[in-house]
Parts: sequence; structure tokens; C-alpha cells
Amino acid sequence: MIRPPETDFWQAGLVPAPISALLDPLALTALRDRIVWLPDPGPWRYLADPFAIRRGNATHVFVEAFDYRTKHAVIEHHEFGPDLVWRSKQTALSQTCHLSYPFIVEDGGEIFMVPESHRHGEIALYRSRSFPGDWVRETPLLTGVAGAEASLLQYGGRWWMFFTIVGPTKARDQRELHLAHADNLTGPWKVHPQNPVIDDRSGARPGGTPFVNSAGLVILPVQDCSRTYGGALRFLRFNTLTEDRIEVEHLAPSLTGDLVSDSHRDGFHTLSCCGELTLIDTKRIVRPWGRYAVDLRRRVRRLVSA
Repeated sequence: MIRPPETDFWQAGLVPAPISALLDPLALTALRDRIVWLPDPGPWRYLADPFAIRRGNATHVFVEAFDYRTKHAVIEHHEFGPDLVWRSKQTALSQTCHLSYPFIVEDGGEIFMVPESHRHGEIALYRSRSFPGDWVRETPLLTGVAGAEASLLQYGGRWWMFFTIVGPTKARDQRELHLAHADNLTGPWKVHPQNPVIDDRSGARPGGTPFVNSAGLVILPVQDCSRTYGGALRFLRFNTLTEDRIEVEHLAPSLTGDLVSDSHRDGFHTLSCCGELTLIDTKRIVRPWGRYAVDLRRRVRRLVSA
């Protein structure tokens, strides 16, 4: 029996609680009616990988905006006012290659982004010359690396980067966790000698903002891709994190889409912090017959343009 291909549709939302409070799934469930979801992007599109920063009374959210009709994504900016009332959207960063996971970081009074652009074979730092727009490539952090989901944290007097690598083996990016460190945000960055520090499809790919718990240990949200890509979110605790040695432990709780959504229950793969807010995304998996028509039209357009 012929069946249409599985098609993932993600939605992104803002939870009114700090990230450290959401390690307990019950805490997240208790807030489900207070989650503010980003607007529906329209047919054959989805919004995922949300990260945010506050400026004045505005919350600036950056997301991957993916369109199945082009099979391409740009970084989109959504602005929310007081009481998380949605104001506007615009394209923040667009390139010929697919962009996603717009990790936002501040340093030296400036705002930077480390978007996933693994097809360029690098992990690069972008700077906003006129926030929230006008993003320019500042410098490469790691070259010759098809890095994905790069997540940064300043800890123990150093900068740390958690990332995965795309290819050449199948699903490598879903099962390997790599680390790098540097004295300064702009580098030079050194990869850790223990890489990959984890090889486990159930909890290795970074899934949001690393943070420090009350015991002074680093907690990293990671994706559980054992059942489906981004099927759930787990937490990884670094009991030892030095330039020479890493010891990690998966924590018991996991977050799933059904905790917060009736329509998007099939996945959960981002948890990022913005002060007293936490950003999440969840997905639904469908098999629409229209996907065949969408894919065919895209191939025809490519042939005509070629």
C-alpha cells in the first residue's frame, strides 16, 4: 500500500517560567494553558528552534522558518510586546543554504547569533549591526566542520560550545555530542580531545540553552532521536567539565510534546532560555497526499531554472 511520506510540522512557543524550573515535566504541564504560541506561518511552513532576547519592553524571538515548497529555511524574527502580545515579524537572516537553530549570545555589549549552516562546512558567528536586523558574518568559530545545533555557554572562566556534526555516516548528527572551548567568544576554539563525548541517539544532539544549576553544574538540553527526530527532550548533566576531562550523566525526566499540546504531540526538541521566559517547540507528524504535489512542483521549478 502506497502511503505519503511522513511530514513534520513544528510550532514554537513561549513559556512564562525560567528554564531551570522546567526540568520537571509536571511543572511544564501546569503551564500549558499559559504558553504563547507564535502565529501559524501558513500552508506547508513551520517555525522551529526558537531563541530569544529581551530589549526594553520587547521580547525578540528568532526562529527557523521552513517552507516545504522550497525545502529551504531562513531565520525569522518575531517581536512580542508587554504581556507577550505579538507585534510583528520579518526575515532576519537569509542565505542560499538552509539556516536553522539561531542561537543568540551576548558579549561585550553586542548581540551575536550562531545559526546552523552546516552546508558551508563551518560554525560561524554573526553580529547584528542594527538590532534586531542587519546580521553580518563576524568570524568562523570552527572551520572544516559541518557543525549543527551549536550551543554556547560561558563557564569556569571559559567559553564552551556544544555541537553535533552532520555526516558522513547516517544519523551521525542525531547521536554524537562534541565540545569545543575558547578563552574568548571569537576564539581561537579548540575541540575537546574526548570527542565525541557521547554516542547515543537517545540523548546527544543539543536542544537548547545550556545553563548552570544550583549545584554549579552545567545542564544541557539534548534531543532524544531514538524513536523519531526530535522525539523528546532530555537533560545532560556535566559532573566534570574541564579542558582535559568530561564526565556526563543523563537525568531521568524527559519532555514530550503531549505535555503541552494536543495538536503537536509527536516531538519536542528545543528548550531555550530568555530570563524568566523559556522557549519551546513541539511537532506533529502527518502524511498528507498533497506532499507529492509540493515536491513535484519544487523539482519542476529547479529543472526550469537550471
